[in-house]
Amino acid sequence: MRSPYKTRQKSREINCTNLGWLYQYSTKKYAKRKMSQFTDGSQAYTYASFRQTCEALSQRLLRFGISAGDKVAILSQNMPNWTVAFFTATAYGRVAIPILPDSSENEVTNILTHSESKVIFISKRCLPKLSRECMDSLVLVVDIETFTFIKKDRNAFQCDGYAKTPEPDDLATIIYTSGTTGHAKGVMLSHRNLAHNIIEALKAEYCTQKDRFLSILPMAHAYEMSLACLYPIFVGACVYYIKRPPTPSILMETMAKIRPTVMCAVPLIIEKVYKNSIMPTVAKSRVLSWMRDKTPHIFHWLVGKRLYKSFGGKLHFFGIGGGKLDPVVEEFLKKCRFPYAIGYGLTECAPLVSNAMVGRTKVGSIGIASFQVEVKLDNVDPATGEGEIVCRGENVMLGYYKDPERTLQVIDDEGWFRTGDVASVDKDGYYFIKGRLNNTIVGPSGENIYPEEIEMVLSDMEGIAESLVMERDGKLVALVKFDDNVLNWDQAYEDKFFENLNARKQAVMEFINKKVGKNSKINEVDAMKEPFEKTATGKIRRFLYRNFRSEEPRKEDKDQE
Repeated sequence: MRSPYKTRQKSREINCTNLGWLYQYSTKKYAKRKMSQFTDGSQAYTYASFRQTCEALSQRLLRFGISAGDKVAILSQNMPNWTVAFFTATAYGRVAIPILPDSSENEVTNILTHSESKVIFISKRCLPKLSRECMDSLVLVVDIETFTFIKKDRNAFQCDGYAKTPEPDDLATIIYTSGTTGHAKGVMLSHRNLAHNIIEALKAEYCTQKDRFLSILPMAHAYEMSLACLYPIFVGACVYYIKRPPTPSILMETMAKIRPTVMCAVPLIIEKVYKNSIMPTVAKSRVLSWMRDKTPHIFHWLVGKRLYKSFGGKLHFFGIGGGKLDPVVEEFLKKCRFPYAIGYGLTECAPLVSNAMVGRTKVGSIGIASFQVEVKLDNVDPATGEGEIVCRGENVMLGYYKDPERTLQVIDDEGWFRTGDVASVDKDGYYFIKGRLNNTIVGPSGENIYPEEIEMVLSDMEGIAESLVMERDGKLVALVKFDDNVLNWDQAYEDKFFENLNARKQAVMEFINKKVGKNSKINEVDAMKEPFEKTATGKIRRFLYRNFRSEEPRKEDKDQE
């Protein structure tokens, strides 16, 4: 297959091998241009004022001996000052330790201790998560909103710190991730790793200094960091941030005001728009319902136009990554000609591995190998054509921090990284993920069952908010969280409640078993009281539910009381 990427690289692409170069290049070339701000206009930076702030902060750190190679943690919600803190570290040879703002106090303590961080930039909202133990051990605790010192170790004020221009293979950041397995890993990403992802993004969707990025995902996640923080700096664009949590109403209000041209999102966001806004609107409208069945082309044109306008009317790139998009939703977006793109990657790859560009997507596919990234299937099953995705390139991490054994388990001697994802590939080089290797359930006849595929079917059933499929005692069990309006508890009618609940469970089982093969049929359905606990990109933390059993009393138990 002929590559869709232009292989001839311009000098700036060749020179972009470290964040020190990116910092110098962009702050000089785009000095007078707006770089970032909150949507209300506060905390605004031009590229020149951004550099001045970083330089001043770096000098203050040097006076307390915070030198190149030292670890600088960042614990905050999204804001322009997050980027300032990040470059105050990385552009001067220090190592950034981004921490997700929804981390628990215990997780924050473990990360700061394991990484041996000396400084933390922290927001007031996250300050309660900083334990007294960590507060005492850190040299500096800096309020990220004002850049004032909350705590400083006066004994460290020796003015003996030193900075350096980073080299491509120097460590730039350590991103701690538990993914969905529960085993925290410190992913070491070099300057070259992050710089290569910038070029991958450029080749997948060309942006310019005229673009407006809207940041809604956690900046401590590799996806948002690389594609919505570092990439816009490379092209001189402006990034806008929302002060409040991006609820649907706030998001719609913001998009109407900012009219973004580029956004990065997770499947959950667009799936909610489809299921909670678009489909109910269509169901309530006799005209739209008629058009959907009788004139689908006009229907998709009309609805697509309204959807595009609701996102501000200027989007040319809506990136979706961090999980698999519901094929039904993707089919709808494709027919509406919504400018969506699909990206696949892992923190260990900084993160891009493959992408399906705007206008070149295939429903259910994660696309083709990203620019100058080698991707192939390993240990392919000749019967199904499925194998584990492995990749190699300048995007692959240095390794796991202080964990050489785990590093050797995922990177071989030739540099191939094992993703743990099982997929197939078509004749055009488009990859289709089946599921996670460690989630695969082996059926009674030795066949592979991918719970993610069953969950995707469940997501199409009305009344189900989310689901998880697992094996229990040799049987397939579906854990289901119903929509809040589906079942309403009333103590006066508790018998009726349990009758409705059991009926719902039976309906779920019948629905799914009609749509899956004989090896993937569900044997039991359990109802969840609370939503599943998720990662930053909306993926359920599966390891928490391996031994889950519903505590809701059965009708028979109630009768025996």
